[in-house]
Amino acid sequence: MNNLMKPIITCLFLLAASALPEMLFGQAPPKLRVMVLTDIEADPDDAQSMVRFLTYANTWDVEGLIATTSIHQKSRVAPQSIDKILQAYAKVQPNLLRHEKGYPAYAELKPKIKKGPPVYGMAGVGPGKDSEGSDWIVQVLSKPDQRPVWFSVWGGSNVLAQALWKIRHTKTVGEAERLYRKVRVYTISDQDDSGPWIRKNFPTIFYIVTPGYNYAYATWLGIAFPFPGANKEVVSNAWLATHIQQGHGPLGAVYPDVAYGMEGDTPSFLNLIDNGLSHPEHPDYGGWGGRYELYQPGFRDSNASFFKRENWPKDSIETRAIWTNANDSVTSLVDNQAYISNQATIWRWREAYQHDFAARMDWCTKSYGQANHPPVPKLAHPASFTIKSGEAFHLNADGSYDPDGDSMSYRWFLYKEAGTYAGKISFQPYATNLYDLPVTAPTVSKPETIHFILQVTDKGTPSLTRYQRVIVTVLPE
Repeated sequence: MNNLMKPIITCLFLLAASALPEMLFGQAPPKLRVMVLTDIEADPDDAQSMVRFLTYANTWDVEGLIATTSIHQKSRVAPQSIDKILQAYAKVQPNLLRHEKGYPAYAELKPKIKKGPPVYGMAGVGPGKDSEGSDWIVQVLSKPDQRPVWFSVWGGSNVLAQALWKIRHTKTVGEAERLYRKVRVYTISDQDDSGPWIRKNFPTIFYIVTPGYNYAYATWLGIAFPFPGANKEVVSNAWLATHIQQGHGPLGAVYPDVAYGMEGDTPSFLNLIDNGLSHPEHPDYGGWGGRYELYQPGFRDSNASFFKRENWPKDSIETRAIWTNANDSVTSLVDNQAYISNQATIWRWREAYQHDFAARMDWCTKSYGQANHPPVPKLAHPASFTIKSGEAFHLNADGSYDPDGDSMSYRWFLYKEAGTYAGKISFQPYATNLYDLPVTAPTVSKPETIHFILQVTDKGTPSLTRYQRVIVTVLPE
């Protein structure tokens, strides 16, 4: 080989080596397509949730930001309030890009602000009820893009209902069903009467909700409400002022003070954050946005004063299975007591998701070297495998690292409710400070699944957490 050929071959070798990970493991999974429907201005919490949402805007393809009505705001919509927050985001977007790539420019997001009809509920659904927002939804769903669209519904859902009505009346049955299969909905309870209508009339649509106007039993309350065992400090006014509002640039400055509760709408998109814990197509796996099971719930009423809704029709019984409330049993790190509730499926992660938000707010103003970035958990084995009863195996996080060079803490725990196996395993309920954990499979009489969670937390400020889920199938001997 002559000397001229050596650098050429070396260059080709390096190019091939750089492509090897993609060749072996495939491309990174495509971004989720996300659309927000918000009754912004009905309550400060929509503006709060919008600020948080935008700090994660690089992780999704944001398809729309639609202003809607709700039971709390029946006759107006406020798209200008979305734009106000977007303008603040525009000022910090260049700095956000110093920390992670992909943050969309204001000019890209601005045209996606749309408005629904300034009327309440089903009064905005039917012939002649099209709006800028409903037309936009039809357009987005009709794109030649097979990825689902995740509708994060913070208020009423009549603009989505009208889009579905329009599709039903203008598309062939086959084409309409193809579009319905793209729809993924998480609504923050039912804030108008169009939600139950959607669920009854479009039974194939994926739908997460605590049904009804009555909020007292809603899973989303776990985001910030002061439940026993939950970390109250990281949702306090003082914490928000220090870590979100003050000293974090224009985006922090437009985060309003809490009126009724902090960010009641945020759970609708928390499980869309790629943190290694959430699997959006599997709400029963659980994550920062809660855990939900697929069943047909019965009607549930309450006289709880603040949450009572007088006009919820008593015949609004669910006609099919939906993704809805599920309980987790959680040992609180605050008081070491055990709690069981559907709200616990969210509040158990409260410190992690609040610290993550605080870090992203730091990204608005700080250089890369001044801020913290999440660790990267790795597994030394597949994320799912099968073993036999009584067999010994290891859970191993070798290869995990932190991009800032921070020290990391490891914690393995069993997410019992996410799997089928309800008994005990060889470590209960968690193991700390072990990146390599020996485990003995339980004895089972039928195939069972067990969900183990690796939690890696760095020692930066604020401390940040990421996860890896390991699903082990245990077979009888």
